[in-house]
Amino acid sequence: MRKTLSFILFVSWIQGVEGQIGGSSIYEFMNLSNSARATSLGGTVISIHDNDLNLSVINPALLDSTQNNQLAFNYTKYLPDVNVNYGFVSYARHFSNIGTFNTNIQYVNYGTFRETDAIGNEIGTFTASDYSFNLGYGRPIGKSDSNRAISIGANAKFIYSQLFTYTSSGAAIDLGLNYYCAKRNFSASILIRNFGREFKDYYDGNQEPLPFEILAGFSFKPKHAPFRLSVTGTNLQVWDLTYVDPANPPLTTDPLTGAPITQNPAKVFGDKLMRHLLFGGELLLTKNFHINLGYNYERREELMVDSRRGLIGTSFGFGFRIYKFHLSYGHAAYHIAGGSNTFSITTNLSDFYTRK
Repeated sequence: MRKTLSFILFVSWIQGVEGQIGGSSIYEFMNLSNSARATSLGGTVISIHDNDLNLSVINPALLDSTQNNQLAFNYTKYLPDVNVNYGFVSYARHFSNIGTFNTNIQYVNYGTFRETDAIGNEIGTFTASDYSFNLGYGRPIGKSDSNRAISIGANAKFIYSQLFTYTSSGAAIDLGLNYYCAKRNFSASILIRNFGREFKDYYDGNQEPLPFEILAGFSFKPKHAPFRLSVTGTNLQVWDLTYVDPANPPLTTDPLTGAPITQNPAKVFGDKLMRHLLFGGELLLTKNFHINLGYNYERREELMVDSRRGLIGTSFGFGFRIYKFHLSYGHAAYHIAGGSNTFSITTNLSDFYTRK
């Protein structure tokens, strides 16, 4: 346990405070929500400890024997009138005394574009897409019992991107740690995500950083209560995630009086703190049906229109089981023009045959 924590802290120190946030790194598609459940709970969840393979794709420390032979398909249609869609295909296999492995493929299809010459004449079409081929592994460490368990996990990612005639490739790893207490229905995780580098540049000699990120979170279900709460902290390697538009910087003086504008330090601190946090809640109505709600403060602050704030930053969804399949839907509000819609289908192949 001590060696595991030391290694996680060491990797975090290497990246330091120069960790990248959105807009300053390549392969940002790897941070897209991978399933309907994650989408509906704010975008990312790393701490819910159950048999959902889709959550284990995000945090490999959640992989365990309950996901053996599980297969998952996920598809997302991004924003209305935007020809972008992406998805995941995942499969897990458990090996006694070794651990649980997960293999998955992530893709993003940006659609077909018109190619024109310098004066606007159409000369053809081209496409753009991103791919990540991933292998995950997770297992418990130390002494575990029916009440408490500590697990570790890792993902290896091999990335390929093709944008018109430009291509890039790279590799990254994720490192996860999870603590689970069954008696208290409590789970907590820490995750180092997308630690790696670009091997082939889009432009020769122009190597760009990957979207490195440190996350931590917890999930808690009160005893006998039909709901679960989850809180996830994102981009913990960088304190200030505030985006300032260089074309429209904030006012520093009052335009009428010329007096300097001062901000409430408590309000500034609260704003910076909230930009790191994702909130999710699950209403567990029955064993086979649940409703999800989520809130992403940073998304709301960056994408809302002041005149029509609406529900930007919120998300919702539901999941239910039919026969041998678990079906889920998640919607995230990004803009007044619309949001993303994610559909997930999960099944266990072992349910389709009976061992003799």
